[in-house]
Amino acid sequence: MKNATVRLRPRRSVLYMPGANSRAMEKARELPCDTIIFDLEDAVAPDAKETARAQVATAVRGGGYGYRELVLRVNGLDTPWAAADLAAASELAVDAVLLPKVESSEQVQAYERGLVGTRAAALPLWVMIETPRGVLGIERILADSPRIEVVVMGTSDLIKELRARHTDDRHALLPSLAHCVLVSRAFDRVVLDGVHLDFRNSESFERACRQGRDLGFDGKTLIHPTQVEIANTVFGPSADDIDQARSIVAAWNDAQRAGKGVAVVNGRLVENLHAAEAERVLAFAEALAARG
Repeated sequence: MKNATVRLRPRRSVLYMPGANSRAMEKARELPCDTIIFDLEDAVAPDAKETARAQVATAVRGGGYGYRELVLRVNGLDTPWAAADLAAASELAVDAVLLPKVESSEQVQAYERGLVGTRAAALPLWVMIETPRGVLGIERILADSPRIEVVVMGTSDLIKELRARHTDDRHALLPSLAHCVLVSRAFDRVVLDGVHLDFRNSESFERACRQGRDLGFDGKTLIHPTQVEIANTVFGPSADDIDQARSIVAAWNDAQRAGKGVAVVNGRLVENLHAAEAERVLAFAEALAARG
């Protein structure tokens, strides 16, 4: 059985933070989100790009973000800001760089060439899949790019490119979402669901989170702080989940010591795969507890 006790990094709630909004970046130091994406791309107007980059640099250097993972979303290679964004990513103490609208491994390699320096050469990459070409090309992208750690669905752009419509059930997106989860799992990558634009509607947001979780996503990208708690709850293990996982692991270990290949917990059969998933739940809970 694969060892699931390796420490996991929770990415239940991944909040986009506009680089042009210095006040919001200050407040983000106190939000209970797992990850902050400092956004230099879609959330920043063209005439504010330089200011946003400078403000993000000030915020990151100022520290105070604690356990929160810090990611920098840069502008695309076809823009006049990409080179300076990548230079900033090379120098700042961020945990990863998010590449927008990735459609090929050649694009990823071009971004890599813009990350210079010893530290930048090992900086993890996240990729946004937000076009039909990106969805169709994700298998080759992940196969060719071992530095990619996380796949992020850009559902707003994907809806536009598909000429589909935003609906509560997201039926138009389901084939693309399921395909990207499948490929991400095949290559052992983390995969994050796209944003929910109706941020004032907590009920529809929670339904979207549950749908994403049930599809296999590790977490949800967010556009507003009010979405953090719901995402943390839906994508994190509940107390009941943890208790059940402990029971499964204990029963499985007892069965193994007795030379049995199965166990029974609350009248349900437990096999190797159930024990592995229970261990993953416990490792996730331990990672959350370790943050204090």
